[in-house]
Amino acid sequence: MFKHILLPVDGSELSLRAVDTGIALAAALGARVHALHVLPPFPAVTYFAAIAQANETMYVERAVASAERVLAEVQRRADAAGVPCTTSHEIDSRPYTAIAAAVSKYHCDLIVMATHGWHGIEKLLLGSVTQKALLLADVPVLVCR
Repeated sequence: MFKHILLPVDGSELSLRAVDTGIALAAALGARVHALHVLPPFPAVTYFAAIAQANETMYVERAVASAERVLAEVQRRADAAGVPCTTSHEIDSRPYTAIAAAVSKYHCDLIVMATHGWHGIEKLLLGSVTQKALLLADVPVLVCR
């Protein structure tokens, strides 16, 4: 049924539990997975361009190193389950658009992701990456709590 599952992961325990669910599903279906970590861009202020440039370089280096650690953990879990896995990271201020784009770019036919379960005013004000991904996705989305 599903052959290539996208696993958006932010490194949180909840997202890693969703990764485990996606990997288990892939193992049962004989599918492969692609893990995606979306990094927020550096919030530079234009009139501090010279200072921001140095800080942006440091920020990107640290963010990419963090993403690589998260993605290595997903790779380790997939390898342990015998599931083929590829990984990537993207820089985007809107993670849900990066997730939707990854579906097309990597030819995924299912997204398995976590929800942080915001309630009340937090959900109203902040929205949810998962909720927005549900609205943008052209493929089914399995949401894990």
